[in-house]
Amino acid sequence: MIRLAAVLALAARAAAGQTAAFYEIHRASSPIVIDGKLDEAAWRGAAPVGEFHFNWWKSGDKERTIAKMLWDEENLYVSWYCEDRHISASVTQRHGPVSRDDCVEIFLSPDPRQVTNYYTFEINAIGAMLNRCRTTWWTGGPTWDPEGVRYRTTYQGLPRKEESPDDDHWIMELAIPFRNFARDAAHTPPQEGDQWRLNLMRTGGLTNKQDSTWSPLPPGVHSFHTPTAFGWVKFAR
Repeated sequence: MIRLAAVLALAARAAAGQTAAFYEIHRASSPIVIDGKLDEAAWRGAAPVGEFHFNWWKSGDKERTIAKMLWDEENLYVSWYCEDRHISASVTQRHGPVSRDDCVEIFLSPDPRQVTNYYTFEINAIGAMLNRCRTTWWTGGPTWDPEGVRYRTTYQGLPRKEESPDDDHWIMELAIPFRNFARDAAHTPPQEGDQWRLNLMRTGGLTNKQDSTWSPLPPGVHSFHTPTAFGWVKFAR
């Protein structure tokens, strides 16, 4: 049923001139250490999700983001390699306004039948994280604290208030335990063939502040918080 729903949704978007992104998340072929380096064989062998879309671009450099995803029995793994000649980040507080900085984000909807039930993980280049849980069951306020999340950035804990002429890229590596989605997902961990909805985002810092998404946003939409535009992922071997 979920697979049929995915096909029908993709067909509807194609008819409207909008193509949702799709990606198969393969099992990690080797253990992953969350260290912000992405040097494991599993990451080297994983395919990138594809080009990011600059939905609201007017001018400036469209700096590339190379994102990948993997999974195992415990975690969903996500990595972003962000080409960036102007790296800046100063927000250090938990649940702080990290979108003011160079940051990345994943929006996750584990149940495609209720795509408006979704979770967010937004982390800046120095490792400050903001989480939200926009679901029918959550009543704990505007922010949320997931369990067991591990992440590491190239500049973990080191404020980047001034850019450097040596700036070239920064990395985010993230592991999210599937148990955080037990209220919504059909299976935790997922079974092979299960499909979820999600989107990956990136926001720039002080200079060349570009916004981009993996799955494109419809014309006229000006918010990342648009679950109907999330892409599709399938968990595979």
